[in-house]
Amino acid sequence: MRFEDVVARLEPLPAVLPEGPPSLMPMLHDAGGSRPVPGLDMPGASGRPAAVLVLLYPDDAGDAHLVLTERTDRGGHHSGEVSFPGGRAEHEDADLEATALREAAEEVGLDPAECGLKVLGRLPAMWVPVSDFVVTPIVAVAARRPSMRPQPTEVAAILQLPVAAILPSAPLVTREREFRGRRLTYGAYPIDHLPGASANLVVWGMTGRVLGGLGAWLAREVS
Repeated sequence: MRFEDVVARLEPLPAVLPEGPPSLMPMLHDAGGSRPVPGLDMPGASGRPAAVLVLLYPDDAGDAHLVLTERTDRGGHHSGEVSFPGGRAEHEDADLEATALREAAEEVGLDPAECGLKVLGRLPAMWVPVSDFVVTPIVAVAARRPSMRPQPTEVAAILQLPVAAILPSAPLVTREREFRGRRLTYGAYPIDHLPGASANLVVWGMTGRVLGGLGAWLAREVS
């Protein structure tokens, strides 16, 4: 998808993205049946504020890409998984936009001035139960491909995902794992074909759902 078309479809940014593919919603399975993981769209009162940067930029051919990170496997929550650059808000951050940009600078060496970055706005916050963060996605566009380098204690690889890979026609895979003693299944975007990605790497959870909604919005009919 052409970068100029993406920018045109994101300005102004919608207050709420449409739902992406239904299979991206993680489902819990037990003797009582199957149901979505409770509370994913209902931030808890005790949730810690955090922000991630959803950054889109043109490649050398003018096609739109997104910046993702494969997290270093340190054995904690989200280790080895794929996410947007971002993290928890700190007292010195002026706002959540500042949080997202600071974290992106720390994790991938992002220089907003160097790439001509423009913040478009916020998407609704999502609660991540396993870490109890209330995460606000901050959407931005860059005029040029940013120069990036991974911070090795946090980021194993910087992944540059074509927007075409999140449109409604993009392939999904189904995965399964244990979550608090119950079986959890979820749809995910396979991205192990990207340069630098680990074998069998997928995007799921909050990051996958944001990507699915973004893809649905970008693919919508425009009069």
